[in-house]
Amino acid sequence: MLFNTNKKYYFCTMDKKIFRLALPNIISNITVPLLGMIDISIAGHLGSAIYIGAIALGSNIFNMLYWNFGFLRMSSSGFTAQAYGARDFGEAMNVLLRALIVAFGFGLLIVVLQIPIEKVALNFIKSGDETKENVQFYFRICVWSAPAVLAVYAFNGWFIGMQNAKTPMIIAILNNVLNIVLSFTFVFVFDMKIKGIALGTMLSQLITFAVTITLWFKFYGRLRIYIKLNSIFNTDAIKLFSKVNSDVFIRTFMLTLVTTFFTFASSSMGDTILAVNALLMQFFMLFSYFMDGFAYAGEALTGRYIGAKSELLLRYMIRRLFFWGFIVSAFSAVLYIFFPRQILQILTNNQEVISVATSFIFWTILIPITGFAAFLWDGIFIGATASKEMRNAMILSAMSFFVCYYSTKSFLGNNALWLSFIVYLLMRSVVQTLWARKALRVRVKN
Repeated sequence: MLFNTNKKYYFCTMDKKIFRLALPNIISNITVPLLGMIDISIAGHLGSAIYIGAIALGSNIFNMLYWNFGFLRMSSSGFTAQAYGARDFGEAMNVLLRALIVAFGFGLLIVVLQIPIEKVALNFIKSGDETKENVQFYFRICVWSAPAVLAVYAFNGWFIGMQNAKTPMIIAILNNVLNIVLSFTFVFVFDMKIKGIALGTMLSQLITFAVTITLWFKFYGRLRIYIKLNSIFNTDAIKLFSKVNSDVFIRTFMLTLVTTFFTFASSSMGDTILAVNALLMQFFMLFSYFMDGFAYAGEALTGRYIGAKSELLLRYMIRRLFFWGFIVSAFSAVLYIFFPRQILQILTNNQEVISVATSFIFWTILIPITGFAAFLWDGIFIGATASKEMRNAMILSAMSFFVCYYSTKSFLGNNALWLSFIVYLLMRSVVQTLWARKALRVRVKN
């Protein structure tokens, strides 16, 4: 009866918890699409659509690499939040150390295998030789910061699991401000063009990693007393850690396969369409990083309430999370309806590209309408470590993307790509909604 009698109080309290976690992540996340927009904008003012396409392709190579290791952030967040809810700080430290070991291992492997990775990636690019050459410049510089990037993923997931969204905000803002300042300086002061953007990106990632370690020692150094080396490699914990990470890896691989294929398929339609789709995809990125702020809040709170075995608070949090998610998606749709040309003009001064882009702007309006539930369920499922359900939902959604594209591309052209992307987002939303009740009930009672 207490919950019903004080419903207004619980509304305010839960909303405060959501926004305390969501707002810092929105602030930090908004710098990420702004960074992509700045890189695209810098390239867009170099006088050729080739530079826009090269940045889009080069960035997508790293997206394909790094997003596949998104499990380092996701599983760290879910496992840490559950340990936090259960007040088990020893296990929280174990989660961080396991994630860092995996991060450094795979980061070094990327550096060692950079030549074959580059060759494979370039084989998928159908653009001209000049575009490929600029993509090579970008890749060969940025690849050296791979271990630092993956380690920061692990740290950020751990911070969020510990209900701390402010530290990841500081890290993200620092990284993106450094990237913007360094890239702008190298390009326009030293006339380094694509190489300048790449060098700015690489140096900002290395500096950010050093600062992340410093912040951890400042705020959490006292937790070192909970480290017990013999428990880090506990067999049962390692098996569960590996299972969740492998599921999330497959899920993320399918996600990056769709987004990377989107760009590579665009490259086969000519440099103008490649540039147009790269610009319009920034609409998706802008929305996604806003929505991810609430998804991250869902991760932290879902894990916390599952760790504390509180089904009542979990269900209530989900209702409030979806209320605010709907508000954000409605605002985004209105923004894209009334101000698309203004957004495009921020990204480039190439009037031909802007003119062509306006004929495809309708698809960007459907992104927040069809996709907002997918983002929120992703966060909730991550917090619950419901990795199998996430994996299977993404597999079905990716399959729907490719079936739709290959069955319509012959008569819809570039519209087929965008139709398929909308179908893919909608499938993610619907499938996870149908599976959520059972997946969460099982985990909160275990």
